[in-house]
Amino acid sequence: MGDKAHTRPGAAGRATAADHPTSVRNVVLVGHSGSGKTTLVEALALTAGALNRAGRVEDGGCVSDYDEMEHRQQRSVQLSLVPVEWDGIKINLLDTPGYADFVGELRAGLRAADAALFVVSASDGVDGSTRMVWEECAAVGMPRAIVVTHLEAARADFEEMTRICAEAFGGDDPDAVLPLYLPLHGPQAPDGHAPVTGLVGLLSRKLYDYASGEREESEPGEEQLPSLDEARSMLIEGIISESEDETLMERYLGGEQVDVRTLIEDLERAVARGVFFPVLAAAPAAEGARQGLGTVELLELVTRGFPTPLEREAPRVTTPDGAPRELRMCDPDESLVAEVVKTSSDPYVGRISLVRVFSGTLRADQTVHVSGHGLADRGHEDHDVDERIGALSTPFGKQQRPVSHVIAGDLACVAKLSRAETGDTLSAKDDPLLMAPWEMPDPLLPLAIQAHSKPDEDKLSQGLSRLVAEDPTMRLEQNQDTHQVVLWCLGEAHADVALERLRSRYGVQVDVVPHRVCLRETFGDRAAGRGRHVKQSGGHGQYAICEIEVEPMPGGSGIEFVDEVVGGAVPRQFIPSVEKGVRAQAAKGVVAGHPLIDVRVTLRDGKAHSVDSSDAAFQTAGALALREAAAEARIHLLEPVAEVSVLVGDDYVGAVMSDLSGRRGKVLGTEQTSGGRTLIRAEVPEIEIGRYAVDLRSLTHGTARFGRRYARHEPMPPQIAERLREELRAAS
Repeated sequence: MGDKAHTRPGAAGRATAADHPTSVRNVVLVGHSGSGKTTLVEALALTAGALNRAGRVEDGGCVSDYDEMEHRQQRSVQLSLVPVEWDGIKINLLDTPGYADFVGELRAGLRAADAALFVVSASDGVDGSTRMVWEECAAVGMPRAIVVTHLEAARADFEEMTRICAEAFGGDDPDAVLPLYLPLHGPQAPDGHAPVTGLVGLLSRKLYDYASGEREESEPGEEQLPSLDEARSMLIEGIISESEDETLMERYLGGEQVDVRTLIEDLERAVARGVFFPVLAAAPAAEGARQGLGTVELLELVTRGFPTPLEREAPRVTTPDGAPRELRMCDPDESLVAEVVKTSSDPYVGRISLVRVFSGTLRADQTVHVSGHGLADRGHEDHDVDERIGALSTPFGKQQRPVSHVIAGDLACVAKLSRAETGDTLSAKDDPLLMAPWEMPDPLLPLAIQAHSKPDEDKLSQGLSRLVAEDPTMRLEQNQDTHQVVLWCLGEAHADVALERLRSRYGVQVDVVPHRVCLRETFGDRAAGRGRHVKQSGGHGQYAICEIEVEPMPGGSGIEFVDEVVGGAVPRQFIPSVEKGVRAQAAKGVVAGHPLIDVRVTLRDGKAHSVDSSDAAFQTAGALALREAAAEARIHLLEPVAEVSVLVGDDYVGAVMSDLSGRRGKVLGTEQTSGGRTLIRAEVPEIEIGRYAVDLRSLTHGTARFGRRYARHEPMPPQIAERLREELRAAS
């Protein structure tokens, strides 16, 4: 890194299928929206020779308009793959969305990658969501490096940004976050800003000037040596402290000069082990230039410092019935284990699946077994089927370069996998296997929708099923109580994208309607009711009379029916009919149309006719009796209460607790956790937290997470209940 010069490799930059796992690097780019991830991917592709200066992908004389690809990626909310080649190494660059609403795509990128580049803007700093992703990577030991962008911005300061990154990412060891290069500034502009035109290599003690559009190497001047040597000493100490050679630090402190090659080798090992996190600077190429600032150094780091797929600890593998299975992971000759990390639809090709091969070799036209993860609660059917692999290809822009096979460690696109969804496992037909799923964020923002017209209604079901097949973070609910179709999303942007995809991709126009929570009714006091159903219109008539008493029960009791009829006033064969009518009416509600719960209904008396009484008549009488009892009683409206847990930074605890109280919440307690965070547990009416996913993100600047689960129903405050009844009367 930094000890050898590179020129643009031209055609060598067009990535093809890898021939061995050691020649693959899978790298995910992480950063907030606007940090420059997609621009950096373009700059790396240009430097690697996969892209020409006109913005076109080079492919043996065939070109595709990269401007459209870039425009689409900048607006995209999906994971995208751009493969390039450098020094004979295939680099799969996985560009992730920067919006918090699309963290599912980010998690998919982390699953598919073996190392991460954290892209931070010198003008914006490090946000809370980026810190949280860093901690996720740290928890699994994923190697990471940091790329500082937007150095051309006014008041951009690389050294200050490095210090901020050390504080944000260094944890207990900020010396593990150090720059490998310092920026080289050009002549000062009239506004006082000196543009960055090159880099100073701290280990090589060389200058790398990009001012001409090509990297040019030279020796540093005398005036540059003091600052260079100071930063170099800090870097050397940081590298040596992570060295596997325990004697190296003692020798260095004793005055021994450590060979640069030894330092580079130790640096590469420390980066690959995930214990040292270098900071680099990068910028896109200027107009007419062929290499962006820092792109050569970054490609060197990726190819020489980031681990191969062989060095990754693979996810757990079992048979579909859960029996553990031991495999030599990342062995092209082992049993096939691959995973669908992203699903998308193309208007011409159909469904396209981005697949990471963890073991074995995936071949075109091969029949594989598809195993799902049982995400039925999110509208995803469980899979256990065989399916034929279509064409295999590696993507770039609008191009899909066909390949005959994909080895362990590599990624590729598979066409027309009609049954496989994101998160599913592909394995050999005669040796079906299942990979442990990655963690999916829970969608907590409800979006109630209905078809705009009759033609839309006919297409809605198929459109929704395809939509959730692409996005495992989305949950589809057909609510039996409110009769609403609800898409549970991660945030407003996620919801907007879902609606746009339904419209533009699947031709379904929908209307968004207010989301309704599942309310209930119960009796506030004891009441009696008499149901009389007597009709005579020639022939057999209808005759049934029953008298009931209704009393409230503790929460969670449901509906209890008691028979206390004496003397056969209601014949034994019709008592179940009365109960059936009572329960049917309770399910419909007695005042506002919400199901009745937590009451005991006692059948006291009644009358029957030897000819005209029937099962249907007593069902009707039972329902009438319950309605009459409700008319004489105080009926309470019950609302669902959720148990809410909020994990939030200590700085926001007060604001979050105050906000929960304003939502009629009851804070049950707090618990201190690691990383300067607090877990707040509370009970909050569900009607108050419909938009909590959006509001909490705004309140805590995207640094908090929350979960919820149903606890119980309890009486709603009278003034709120009355307001809802008024709204119901106005609607009807």
